Amino acid sequence: MSAAEFLGTVVEKTNPGHPAASRRILRTDQYLAKFMMDAMLQPLKDPDHSCIVSIFTPCEMVQEAGLHPYNVEGFSCYLSASFAGGICTRKAERDGISDTLCSYHKTFVGAAMNGLLPKPRCILYTSLACDANLLTFPRLAAYYQVPSFCIDVPTDVSEDAVAYVRDELVKARQFLCETTGRPIEEDALKARVKRSRESLLAYEQVQRDRADRFVPADLVTPLYSAMTANILLGTPEEARYVRMLQEDLRSAPAKRGKHIYWMHTIPFWSDAVKKYFLFQDSAQIVACELAQACSPDFDTGDPMLGMAQRLVRNAINGPAERRIANGIRHARDARADGVIWFNHWGCKHTLGVSRLAKQAFEDAGFPTLLLDGDGCDRAHGGEGQTSTRIGAFLEMLRND
Repeated sequence: MSAAEFLGTVVEKTNPGHPAASRRILRTDQYLAKFMMDAMLQPLKDPDHSCIVSIFTPCEMVQEAGLHPYNVEGFSCYLSASFAGGICTRKAERDGISDTLCSYHKTFVGAAMNGLLPKPRCILYTSLACDANLLTFPRLAAYYQVPSFCIDVPTDVSEDAVAYVRDELVKARQFLCETTGRPIEEDALKARVKRSRESLLAYEQVQRDRADRFVPADLVTPLYSAMTANILLGTPEEARYVRMLQEDLRSAPAKRGKHIYWMHTIPFWSDAVKKYFLFQDSAQIVACELAQACSPDFDTGDPMLGMAQRLVRNAINGPAERRIANGIRHARDARADGVIWFNHWGCKHTLGVSRLAKQAFEDAGFPTLLLDGDGCDRAHGGEGQTSTRIGAFLEMLRND
């Protein structure tokens, strides 16, 4: 049975009273899966027209330069899903990468050094959010011997920081033009940035509309949404995906089970997490923080200014209180019954503020589970404890 056939069977079984709605949901999931698969395959098929990027790189410029975004976190998920992640992380560690480095980055670096990933045209990344960026991307640039550019994003969330990042983006645009020999037309870039804002606004509305609806949920769709809402933002395909979500909700049945808002990345490979959230009536992950870290509050008349505002105002930039407040706002929009804050191994930003986050979410009325694990590395273990803790958390929610 193919993955699509399996998905169809499960959706029909979990939504027996609404077969038409199930078929529409299936079409949307298939569209998203194909959209993401195409995005992953293009850099492999045509590496000379690809650019390695970090998750929050404003890829509208990359797209207009005729390059395919070649994303570290996205590719590492695919390697993990194919059970190839282990040989990559071991290679990276043998070559001196610390075992405490984020496993997404470690997997990608190891895959490059194992010869699994082709040489890109260039690398464009930001300093935003993840301290692993400042190790991974220079190392990859040295390994592949390709030009790279880092968009420096201050942690000070201010208008001065926006002006500084706008200048950084002007330099990044020039870098892409010089690297590819192709101009980035102002009107085309403006249209992409405008489409990005429209997609982000529409996705926020989808989350509000979903609050009282039941939509069968898997573990990869929220991660796909996080990818499309970042590296594929501004594409017509992303805009179409959000429209399809809106159409699905019009005929979705009333909510059943518990809605969980998930903070940080999701260990899609975990059997323990699948047990409770893979197409379950009793509980669904209704959203992932990473799909809503970019605020739609940015200018579209000046695309460079708009992208700079989006970077500086990203919820994960600056003090941890900003990230927590953003999570609370979106959990409220989704009328979540509970929150899981996932302490992904190697992410100091997430681990360090977990206790503060739990207190803030619970003060806001959201029971919160701090769950330790690894979003990418299957060798992390702890499946028994993960199952016990999620089970107890959901039981508590049902008894409230």
